[in-house]
Amino acid sequence: MKKGNPLFCLLLFTVLVVGVPSTGPARQQPINADTADLIGAGATFPAPLYQRWIKAFSRTSNAFTVFYDAGGSGDGIRRFMAESVDFGASDAAMSDEQISRVGRGVKLIPATAGIIALAYNLPGIEKLRLSREVYSEIFLGNIRSWDDSRIQALNPDVRLPRLTIVTITRSDASGTTWAFTNHLNTISQKWRRTGPGVGKKVDWPANSMASRYNEGVAAKIKYAKGSIGYVEYGIAKRSGLAMAGLENKAGGVVTPSDNAGTITLANTSTQMPPNLRMFIPDPDGNDSYPIITYSWILIYQSYADPDKADRVKRFLNWGLVEGQKFAPEYGYAPLPQPVAALALDALTDVQ
Repeated sequence: MKKGNPLFCLLLFTVLVVGVPSTGPARQQPINADTADLIGAGATFPAPLYQRWIKAFSRTSNAFTVFYDAGGSGDGIRRFMAESVDFGASDAAMSDEQISRVGRGVKLIPATAGIIALAYNLPGIEKLRLSREVYSEIFLGNIRSWDDSRIQALNPDVRLPRLTIVTITRSDASGTTWAFTNHLNTISQKWRRTGPGVGKKVDWPANSMASRYNEGVAAKIKYAKGSIGYVEYGIAKRSGLAMAGLENKAGGVVTPSDNAGTITLANTSTQMPPNLRMFIPDPDGNDSYPIITYSWILIYQSYADPDKADRVKRFLNWGLVEGQKFAPEYGYAPLPQPVAALALDALTDVQ
């Protein structure tokens, strides 16, 4: 074929621009629920850490693929109870009634823990102190303006604006909501008497704006002036949000930080019960941060496929040992050694 032939020019252009088929190895396909060896679903609170675990675990010797679908704690429990996943994840541990409905038996494995921050959007105000009474009243809808005298008294050096308070809450069934409302129910008699109760999803007062997932709450806080919302600390930190210092049980004010969760877990680790279902709605300790929750991975006591059981145990063994070192990078608290040891021991009779 002559070089001047138009067909020759078209073929040359195709080779140079589009390229010829590669003779090298095929590009790895993305992991999804159809291709993974293990499938999990649930809490968004620890999702960034679990995704980091999956990535690091995939590089170990004799690794296998894991897919995690972060759809919220309620979704994780629902899918786990329906036995449509190999493990679930939730910041609200399953109840006795829920556990009784799973024929294969259930193990609750504490995998990590994190603090719930009250992040806010008040331009120019980088530090804010809130008492237990005040933030309870804010989320009850009884304190509606930022220049309220009760907030001003706690922050005498701050000029608070005459700005309506908008609370940002979760619209999906969320373990973060459960942990936060459990805390408010513990510290506030008024919440117990007149509030929306404790649950993964509750009816918030009319001054609330709702959003799905921790990331959605953080995004709304970032763009809604005068807002305040409850959100996982690591996500609030990565979003560049200001976070309030909160009064704890001992009367001190503790600001969210990378080590606040670790300190709080250390102060309370001896209280862990044999079934590993421990809630800390109002932790003891002069330097404890007041709103913290364990986050659990839900596994079956027995699996129909022995290989599946082995993979679940291998992945969680790795996460409870090697995976803990990644927790501080994402704003989570590594498990105290006694708690990690109890969690590892709980895996031994899974079959």
